[in-house]
Amino acid sequence: MPDTNPLIALADIIASGVRTLESAYSKQGVSFPSLDEPYRPEQGSLDNDAAVTAATHLIVAAAHQLIATVRQPFATLRDYATGVEMTSSLGLITEVNVPDALKDEQAGLHVDVIGKKVDVDSKKLARVLRYLATRHVFKEVAPDVFANNRVSSALVKSRSLEQLKADKLTQYDGASAAATVGHMTDEALMSNTSLVEYIRDAPKSVETPFNLAFKTNATLWEWYEEPGNEWRGRRFTNAMAGGAERFPPMIITGGFDWESLKAGSVIVDVGGSVGAATLTLAKDFPHLKFIVQDLPKVISESAQKYWRAQAPEFLANKTVTLQAHNFFEPQPVRDASVYFMRSIIHDWPDAKCITILKQLRAAAAPSSRLVLFDTIMPYACPHPSGPPPPPFPLLANLGLAVGGFVTAMDLQMMILINGEERTLSQFVELGNATGWKLESIKPGMLAALVFSVV
Repeated sequence: MPDTNPLIALADIIASGVRTLESAYSKQGVSFPSLDEPYRPEQGSLDNDAAVTAATHLIVAAAHQLIATVRQPFATLRDYATGVEMTSSLGLITEVNVPDALKDEQAGLHVDVIGKKVDVDSKKLARVLRYLATRHVFKEVAPDVFANNRVSSALVKSRSLEQLKADKLTQYDGASAAATVGHMTDEALMSNTSLVEYIRDAPKSVETPFNLAFKTNATLWEWYEEPGNEWRGRRFTNAMAGGAERFPPMIITGGFDWESLKAGSVIVDVGGSVGAATLTLAKDFPHLKFIVQDLPKVISESAQKYWRAQAPEFLANKTVTLQAHNFFEPQPVRDASVYFMRSIIHDWPDAKCITILKQLRAAAAPSSRLVLFDTIMPYACPHPSGPPPPPFPLLANLGLAVGGFVTAMDLQMMILINGEERTLSQFVELGNATGWKLESIKPGMLAALVFSVV
């Protein structure tokens, strides 16, 4: 029988999870990666292992809950309230390329040398680096001597320090982790400063805290196109590309029974960007026909280039067609077997989502299916439609281990673009309002929600 003492139960969860990790790595003949050593991608071979992932989630959830339980309440509140220092410090070291300056310096460098390499005041930089090292980002190996560790080295970009300094526009190309942190610590951080005003005082005509913070009526996407912001737009693109790459292909290939569809069945990737999800499907299910839709500029510039590089044969033999289309307008492909969208619905408020889904419903045949690959917002409390409860006394959404990221992204969506991460009942409501009935769900990092025509 599990221990009903919360402290003991949490400690037991951590200990059991650590034993699971040690066993998994031991079977591979390797040691668990050290926090003090730079990150090496080859060490991540077990990152998508189901047992390792489950154990990691339990350890992180229990560790955070144990800290919140044993600490004095004000100490926890003080830590959270000063979290902006972490955000701004990460933003600084990413923007001035400190991890890159330390890339090949295993023994570390004195902060005076680091300051000269990245062109910032070394005394101020030392204070920032010590703050981060205290929180396990970087390592202080001797007084005022800092080195990368496993966490900070994940922010190393893909070019030399000299190249990064010379070309601001492309500095985040091929560096998705740095691009993600850069985005979150720049325009997202600034937009967060207007959250209180937005919720408490802002008129309904104001779409987002982003609009208040940057004093603009433009959407985030329009703002990225304005002179001086192009590099931020390119950084955001790199961040999103990296995020998509972190989702295992099985989410798309296993989210629906594609094999059951007849040869020649038409699949429409709605708002598919360059069509990375379609490429995964086309390789595994070449008996199907695919249409990738996005805005004209994306299709003519990015998507064409992507397919010519990745799989030109699919364009040549008409397995894949690229089509310019705005999903707020009538859907030109009628009676498709499947219309699918990956991480699209969370970008928009309910009224916009209803427009998108109604356009698809109007084009659908009675046998058509709609598949939404999207995040389902988990409740922090037990819920009848939720997954099986985790071990006592963990939160139903595993706290910061799982629910932490989703709830943070939910606020991020509201703050920047008036989007939303939705609960299962909210997805059902969207379907009911647009002529789609939820038929099945396959849970995962991105859930696959399959709808049929009402």
